[in-house]
Amino acid sequence: MPVSLTVGDLALAVLAASLWIVPPAITMWRIRRSRDLVDTPTDVPADRPLVSVIVPARDERRNIEPCVRSALAGRYDALEVVVVDDRSADGTGDAARAIGREDPRVRVVENPELPEGWFGKPWACETGARAAIGDIFCFTDADARHGPFLVARAVNAIRAGDLDMLSVAGRQELGSFWERVVQPHVFWMIGSRYGGTDAVNRSRRVQDKIANGQCIFVRRDAYAAIGGHGAVRDQVAEDVAIAQRLFAAGKRTELVVSKEDLTTRMYTSLGEIMAGWRKNVFAGGREAMPGGGLGQMLFPVLLVLFPILTLAPPIALAVALAAAAPPWVVLGAALALVAELATWGAVNRWMGVPIGYALLFPLGAVVFVVIAVQAIARGSRVEWKGRAYVTTSRAPHTSR
Repeated sequence: MPVSLTVGDLALAVLAASLWIVPPAITMWRIRRSRDLVDTPTDVPADRPLVSVIVPARDERRNIEPCVRSALAGRYDALEVVVVDDRSADGTGDAARAIGREDPRVRVVENPELPEGWFGKPWACETGARAAIGDIFCFTDADARHGPFLVARAVNAIRAGDLDMLSVAGRQELGSFWERVVQPHVFWMIGSRYGGTDAVNRSRRVQDKIANGQCIFVRRDAYAAIGGHGAVRDQVAEDVAIAQRLFAAGKRTELVVSKEDLTTRMYTSLGEIMAGWRKNVFAGGREAMPGGGLGQMLFPVLLVLFPILTLAPPIALAVALAAAAPPWVVLGAALALVAELATWGAVNRWMGVPIGYALLFPLGAVVFVVIAVQAIARGSRVEWKGRAYVTTSRAPHTSR
């Protein structure tokens, strides 16, 4: 028999589904309000400063050559590339030195033994900074690929805005099935927390400042003023921490996007995705959580709640249909599910993923739950590339 819906049923259904309609719409609006680096001129200034591209690399043989060659191919000639071979066992240093024999702008530095109290990446970045001679440092990951105008645009943006730090968020290359299913969930969570670059740059709160460790330009003097990577030596999310410490010290920081100037493929398999995000999704996220001690206490709940809320609409609709729930409950669950599909269609388009993957959002959420639970179970213990660390929470001042 057909089921009649009253106005009250419709109102209750919309109210029940509003959690999956309103917040995602607001988040998408905030994300879209972002400054794109491609709007910056590409002219190379006559008095161009020397830029040191610093690449910390541990067992990155697969990535190091494309990364270095992309930096060398840029249209900015006042440049050096410092590759820090962080005790690699796969020939990373040999591959970089081979490029250096072709191009004198490339230098390979052997990273000294990891000191007590330091994490691997901050130590490698610190080593690279000590060896670099540029006026501006560009810290970049080995899995990043630079566009030809990245450095020129970044230098012009730094000068035009009188910035001390400029970080670029580029395009995430998602080539495999699992990358396309899982990675959008992580980046959607980050977008939900911080919004677009306008929100990050306009905020006057230290805890709202972030940087993308795949590409951070920073003036040498500003970097030295905060103590370099020594200021974030035991932070798993050292990129976020260094942006916050620069801002807390009164430095001008800015985040921009550019899918044209920067491309990164972080992981290539489900195993890499889980290991990579398990490393920092909890420990790093907790470090950057606002609200002090209370915020850090609540963070594990919020981390798991995010994917659980994503799974709620399809589960609720299945249960409501099976249990012959009141019409407004069924309709509310159906509306929430439609809203979820629309949201993930938009997220996938934002991430450059075929829109059909929106149908697989429950699978991505399940994997995210597993990653979050495993990360929370590890607590402050972080393991990455054969090293084990214990994170600390040394937040900068929360106001300026």
